[in-house]
Amino acid sequence: MSINRQINVERRFEPMTAPHLNDSSAELAQRYEGAPLPDHMIPELAFTPEVERATAHLYEKVKRVIPPIEWPGFAPYVKAINDLKAHRNAVVLAHNYMTPEIFHCVADVVGDSLQLAREASKADADVIVQCGVHFMAETSKLLNPDKTVLIPDSNAGCSLASSIIGADVRALREAYPGVPIVTYVNTSAEVKAECDICCTSSNAVKVVESLGTDRVLLIPDEYLAKYVATQTDVEIITWKGHCEVHERFTAEELRAYREADPGVKIIAHPECPPDVINESDYTGSTSGMIHWVQDNQPSKVLLVTECSMSDNVAVEAPGVEFVRPCNLCPHMKRITLPKILDSLIFMKEEVSVPEDVAERARTAVERMINLNH
Repeated sequence: MSINRQINVERRFEPMTAPHLNDSSAELAQRYEGAPLPDHMIPELAFTPEVERATAHLYEKVKRVIPPIEWPGFAPYVKAINDLKAHRNAVVLAHNYMTPEIFHCVADVVGDSLQLAREASKADADVIVQCGVHFMAETSKLLNPDKTVLIPDSNAGCSLASSIIGADVRALREAYPGVPIVTYVNTSAEVKAECDICCTSSNAVKVVESLGTDRVLLIPDEYLAKYVATQTDVEIITWKGHCEVHERFTAEELRAYREADPGVKIIAHPECPPDVINESDYTGSTSGMIHWVQDNQPSKVLLVTECSMSDNVAVEAPGVEFVRPCNLCPHMKRITLPKILDSLIFMKEEVSVPEDVAERARTAVERMINLNH
C-alpha cells in the first residue's frame, strides 16, 4: 500500500564547469580579499610545479577517469583544500555520488548514507564538510551538535526528501495508530523527528525486522519499500516518494543493454522501479554495489545508479569495464571543488537544526546506528 502527497519539486541543473574554476588570478585575489585566514593560507590556485608535485600521487589514482588536460584545473583546488583541512582541523565526508576529484582527492571519509552517518558520529575534528546533499549535512549535525558542519552548497536538495514533510508523518500516525514508522535517511530532520527509527538502503530490511511487528510504515521511497517487501514477511505500507535519478531508469533500456551484450552484469540500486530491479543480477546500496564489483570482478558491468559511482568504482577496479547508462543527480553535482574551498576559507553555509527537532531526530538516527553495532 502506498500513499502520495502531490508536490512540485524544482529540479536544478547546473553547468558541470564549476564556478570560478577558470577565474583569472586577479579575479581570485579579489574574491578572497579579506578572507579570515593568514595571508600565506590564501591559495593562488595556479598549476605550479609545487602543486603538480604535491598532487601527483592523487592524479596517479584518478588518471583513468580524469583526462590529463583537466587535471591542471583541479589540482590547485585539491592542494588548497587539503592544506586548509589541516589548518581548520576539518574532515571532509563525501558520498559515493561525488565526482572523482572530490571522492578520491579531498575526501577523508567516503561511503553511502549509513557509512557517512556512522563516521560522522565519531568524527575527531572541529569542522565537518559534508560533500553530499542537505539531509546528509543535517544528519552529521544531529550526531555532532557541538561541531561546525558545513555544506558547500545549501541548495543541494533531494527530490526524495522533498516528497514528505513532518505534517505528513503526523497524519500517517493518526491513520495507522500503533504502526511503527521507519524513515529513510533521505529525509529532512523535521521528518526524522516524527518517526521511530531511520534506515538506509543497506540496512532497511534489518531495521524493519528489528521492530518485531507484523506491519510497518516505511517512508518515503515507494520503490525501496517495495523492494524491502520482497525480502521480508513484514507488511510494508509506504509513501509515493521517488528519487529523480533512479526513477528514470527503465527495464526496456536494461533489456536493450543485455541484448546488445549478453555478458554484461547489471547491478541496481533499490530506489529503482521494481521492473528495473527484476532485470538486474544484483540489487544493493551504493556500498553494496562497490563490494559486489570488488568481490566478483565481472569483465563488464552496468551500474544502475548515479553516473559518478561508475567513475569512482572504476578507479578501484581497473580490470572491470563499466557501461554507463548515466543519470546525473543535479543536486549532488552542486558540490564542486571551488565550493568546498570557499566553505573552508569563509566557513560559510553552516548547517543548523532547531534543538527541539534535533533531539527527536537524533534519537531516530542513533537507534539505527546502534542497531548495527
